[in-house]
Amino acid sequence: MDNPLKYFSELTDPRVERNREHLLEEILLIAIAAVLSGAESWNEIAQYGEDKLEWLETFLTLPGGIPSHDTFNRVFAALDPEEMGKGFVAWVSSVAKLTAGEVVAIDGKTLCGTRESGKKTLVHMVSAWAETNGLVLGQRKVNDKSNEITAIPKLLDALELAGTVVTIDAMGCQREIGRRIVEKKADYVLAVKENQPSLLADIKDSFQMLAADAVDEEIDCGHGRVERRTCSILADLSLLEKPFEWASIKSLVRIQSERYHKASGKIEREIRYYITSLKPDARRLNSVIRQHWGIENKLHWVLDVDFDEDLCRKRAGHAAENFSVLQRIALNILKQDKSSKRSIKGKRLHAAWNCSYLLKLLGV
Repeated sequence: MDNPLKYFSELTDPRVERNREHLLEEILLIAIAAVLSGAESWNEIAQYGEDKLEWLETFLTLPGGIPSHDTFNRVFAALDPEEMGKGFVAWVSSVAKLTAGEVVAIDGKTLCGTRESGKKTLVHMVSAWAETNGLVLGQRKVNDKSNEITAIPKLLDALELAGTVVTIDAMGCQREIGRRIVEKKADYVLAVKENQPSLLADIKDSFQMLAADAVDEEIDCGHGRVERRTCSILADLSLLEKPFEWASIKSLVRIQSERYHKASGKIEREIRYYITSLKPDARRLNSVIRQHWGIENKLHWVLDVDFDEDLCRKRAGHAAENFSVLQRIALNILKQDKSSKRSIKGKRLHAAWNCSYLLKLLGV
């Protein structure tokens, strides 16, 4: 995989020049190598550097030795997260080859350990996940006293999305967001819930009064349950109030799911609604909507289980946001490595034990 460091070469160094004992690019490389190898705190990153000093000296200059954990904390707390985000997107763009019709799921995740003493706010990140590539394409922090509605358009603006299908949960069901996706030459599938009460009521009325144009059914078995998902499609938008306000809207979607739990015999039923710019193809839309949940299972769950992201206690400045970039760099590198069939945790252990494997991952 392409070495990510060169895409961060234009980062503005926030340190006073006379106090720079360590090269910024070497601070970044040590941090990325340490996170790839299992480090989850500034202390662990600094300890990793000390333990690997002899090896690191074979290809780094290290004019001030290994930075202390305080130095790592101060530098990443001060680095401009906008610049870090741009470098990350540029690196991923060089790696990801988005295929026509690929699902790009957008969803938010709260970093539960980032609440500062005496404050209620937590760091909340919105990420874009390319399902076929298995890559995080980019992320955006939700500003304090704001929500995902303001962060999603900025994330969309930063990404190349032509030919993809962007899926977003109900928070992203906004006219402006739909318009931006279409302007990016992409399609959208937006979940509709109570935050759009008139639209939701019109969609429910449409499925009550009109016959579906197409229906598709999927049955999945696994994890001790059987799930049936029935996707119904309407191309008739006549019962919607001002459908023209939704850019390129073509279809209404209803997903009826029924889950049977074998152990308890319990049955759960749920109905979800969507609007989309895609043509009324029930089989395709059933698949697209199911793929949206990859961002939960393959990104958020992995970050919590394998990277302990929910236990993150980084609170100073931009430390939490920038550390999340390091974790997503590591996750992308590990997911793209096809030389090993190990799990993410197994690959991190292998990187910690085998310097040759780590250098291969870094592209050094």
